[in-house]
This record gives sequence, structure tokens and C-alpha cells, in this order.
Amino acid sequence: MKFVVIIPARYASSRFPGKALADIAGKPMVVRVAERARRSGAAEVLIATDHAAIAEAAGRHGFAAVMTRRSHASGTDRIAEVAARRRDPAHRIIVNVQGDEPLIEPALIRKVAETLAYHRAADMATACHPIRGAAEFANPNVVKVVLDRDGYALYFSRAAIPYAREAFAGGVRRVPAGLPAYRHLGIYAYRAAFLRTFTRLAPVAIERSEALEQLRALAHGHRIAVTVTRRAPHPGVDTPADLRRVRRLFP
Repeated sequence: MKFVVIIPARYASSRFPGKALADIAGKPMVVRVAERARRSGAAEVLIATDHAAIAEAAGRHGFAAVMTRRSHASGTDRIAEVAARRRDPAHRIIVNVQGDEPLIEPALIRKVAETLAYHRAADMATACHPIRGAAEFANPNVVKVVLDRDGYALYFSRAAIPYAREAFAGGVRRVPAGLPAYRHLGIYAYRAAFLRTFTRLAPVAIERSEALEQLRALAHGHRIAVTVTRRAPHPGVDTPADLRRVRRLFP
């Protein structure tokens, strides 16, 4: 199985402008992400950016960068531009690894690609891991996913789903044993043909309300296969405080 990793890295992050270039143990964060992606066994690792300084940093450390438009609303749209310009074949698997995940597990990247390759009925693949704590389950910043019996996503939400009616009657104080509560991890694999389709899909109300672009695919009838990893994810970087925490954890 061959797959390509594309890392979307825009400069103007709302909470942390320029974070793609933040130093982690002597290298820019986006380069650290690319190094992890290269270890996944990807045939290629590309950085898709809207800023010359990010492209220059990628090249300085041996990674190819593609300049893209600044107007993209999401990382998926940025990756779709790159795939269209490269004229990737329809069946090519492209993995979207976020540029603020410098500790992402290379094995997880490969597993998401393999999940899409295995599930021929899926247009996308992603990942999740079990939620054990009530605070995490109730946190709207933690995206949850509910799966069907074959491992396809039924719905993604910031709400506490699935909702255990009896156990949560007095509030979400604990996650009851046996509740299939999963935290969605923000990594995606697509076939190149579906990337072209996705950019033409009309946004939907649930996507806007939840601020979750993957709901657009579900609402239009496309299937998303989900792999379950038992390992909790390493923290990403959304704020300067997150960066300080990651620097302490970096090997």
C-alpha cells in the first residue's frame, strides 16, 4: 500500500499566529510533524502552506513544500488544491496530518491509511480512542464519535454522545462501564477522487453548528471508516501554553 502525507500549515492561526514555525528542540514545529510522518512509511511527505517562511523552513530541512491559496477555509480544502495540482490518480490515498501535532505516532498515520485501503466502501478514514474520564467526555472541545457495528462513523459531536440516560440522570459524573465513548482524533485519509468531490459539496447546518467539517461528508451520504487506537494521543499545539508542554515532552 502506497500513501502520501500532506501537512496543511497556514501561518495565520487565530490563537497562535506563526505556530508552524515555533521552535521545538531546534527545529520548526511543522518540520517535527513532517519527520514523524516520514517515519510512517509514506511514499511522500509534503507541506502545504500559504506562507513563504514556512515553505523555506521545510526546504531547509529536506521536505518539499507547495504554496497554496490563503483563502482556504479548512486544511482539507488546502490539501485538495495540492492533490488537484499534482493530478494524483483517483485511487491514491492521501493522509491529512495536522501541522500542530509534533508528537503524533507514525504508526497511527499508517493505520489510518490502511483503514481506508481496507474499507472499500469508505471515502474517508479517521481515528478515535476510548474516553475514560467524565471531564473529557463532557468537554465540548473534545470531539466525540459514535460508530456502527462495522466501524463506520454514525455521527461526530462536541456533545456527550452516546448519552447514557440512566447513568447521566444527575449529570455526567462518570463514564459507565461498557459505554462506547470515543474521542475523535483529527487525522484523516482520503482517496484523491473524493477530495475533488468534497470541495464541491455544499456546507450543511450541522457542520456549521458543530464546527466540524467531517459532518459535511456524512450529511451528503459519504462513509467514514474509523480505526480505534487504545493509546491516548499526545497533546497538539493550539496555544503558547501547549507549546511549552510539548517542549517538555519532546524526546
